[in-house]
Amino acid sequence: MENAVFLKEVSSTNDYLNGFVASNRADLADGFVAFAEKQTAGRGQASNVWESDPGENLTFSMALFPDFLPVREQFLISQVVSLGVVDFLDDYCKIGAVSIKWPNDIYWKDFKVCGILIENAVCGRELSSVVVGVGLNMNQTIFRSDAPNPISVSQITGEHYDLKAALAVLREKIMRRYEMLRRGEKEALRQSYFERLYRQDDFYPFQDAAGAFQAKIEDVEPIGTLLLRLENGELRRYAFKEVSFI
Repeated sequence: MENAVFLKEVSSTNDYLNGFVASNRADLADGFVAFAEKQTAGRGQASNVWESDPGENLTFSMALFPDFLPVREQFLISQVVSLGVVDFLDDYCKIGAVSIKWPNDIYWKDFKVCGILIENAVCGRELSSVVVGVGLNMNQTIFRSDAPNPISVSQITGEHYDLKAALAVLREKIMRRYEMLRRGEKEALRQSYFERLYRQDDFYPFQDAAGAFQAKIEDVEPIGTLLLRLENGELRRYAFKEVSFI
């Protein structure tokens, strides 16, 4: 695959690609990928560790350079990548029942199949570069960490996947969504994202610092805040990590 570097082992593909972008920005185009067979310190959101057996999963980072996008709309990048992964699982893996758990975990039914970590570099009021880390469980069949609900595509389908072939398709799916953003199709992306949100169809249990409550997802604002409508009609806004699903 062109526009990519393949690594046997690295501490974190996000750390590697952040450094690579800093040193080689003039030579890189949108969609440059760093793929690693093994990460010794793969990271998830909020400093969580991402479990992945070497050579079993899609563990990579992608560089994007959305200098056309205002910083206040940076959550659109999260939506672009999430939808690209969903498209891949729909079309290439054909597993069905795929959703996006706000802000950007990818679920199959009630199981987590993919995590996404996005790190932005800002120049003035625009994004100068974005490094997107993706950990997609493809072929791993045994999970040893205390993560509550991991699953792999192979566990769902019973198939074994060629990772480089799958990566090429996944990259294409993400870039198609990114080109929608470049063309200014922001509302279409936001609507597609909302339609694929995990548990957006009814009232479900949530928990915040004050305790548990029932609510329905009303919307996700352009800056990424989650709007929840309580059963009594009250509307609450939450930033990442301020509320959790039960």
